[in-house]
Amino acid sequence: MKEKIRSLLKKRKAILLAHNYQPPEIQDIADLCGDSLELSIRAAQTDAKVIVFCGVNFMAETASILSPDKTVLLPRKDAGCPMADMVTPEALKARLDNLSPMPVVTYVNSTAAVKALSTICCTSANATKVVNSLDAPEVLMIPDRNLALYTASCTHKKIHTWDGYCPVHNFLTREDVEKVKQTYPDAVFMAHPECRPEVLKLADNVLSTSGMIRYARKSKSSAFIVGTEIGLLYTLKKASPNKDFYPVSKMMECPDMKKITLDDIIRSLEFMEGEVKVPENIRQPALKAVQMMIDLSLPK
Repeated sequence: MKEKIRSLLKKRKAILLAHNYQPPEIQDIADLCGDSLELSIRAAQTDAKVIVFCGVNFMAETASILSPDKTVLLPRKDAGCPMADMVTPEALKARLDNLSPMPVVTYVNSTAAVKALSTICCTSANATKVVNSLDAPEVLMIPDRNLALYTASCTHKKIHTWDGYCPVHNFLTREDVEKVKQTYPDAVFMAHPECRPEVLKLADNVLSTSGMIRYARKSKSSAFIVGTEIGLLYTLKKASPNKDFYPVSKMMECPDMKKITLDDIIRSLEFMEGEVKVPENIRQPALKAVQMMIDLSLPK
């Protein structure tokens, strides 16, 4: 199956992207693995004509926003993101009508239509930098309340939150963490900022998925408790094979991130199924918000 996929990728002049939460067999065959935005940026810089995104819908949309000249395929169109679905353009417009004028900082884990109404996007790694870059005392951060609350603890600006969350990360409790820390007292606890505030208070480091990979690789510690979706443990072990990684909870599994199979990838490439194309009237304003964030991270 893997040989067939490689053959089809070559035939279609395609590149295969896999998010860090994807199953091991998909990570192993991917051309690039990483965070969703990182993958879209890197794919846009290639000469591939087709992008096959093994992730969820908003990730494929972001790839389409950054690569309008490429065909973007999502092998399972039903691979969605509950948190991204917790904010709609209509609901956002209604909320803004009830607030004084202020910038909208939108987590990349959101739909293209919501990005199109935003001032600037952010990732879990750069949210504080993005908020601090804005010339405004108050901002609205959407859709993840936990990321917004964490960012609020790192800035003097007033942050208005949205009542959205990632079910996988929000599920984790303080009691879950304390139990695992007792089992592995010498392990470093790395937590994703999508976790609840009381969980983040117990973390030795609050990091994005790529941040966890980099930190574990450089750290002198040999054992880590991983506070994010369990798919990352495979990625971490590949990057640091001589270190030990323990899930903070084996229940932290995203069913949408596990939907795509090798069969789905083959079907998608054979029949060019699952195309995700963001309309220009949405793509252009969404690109402005994404590009503003990208430009902020470029060296001066």
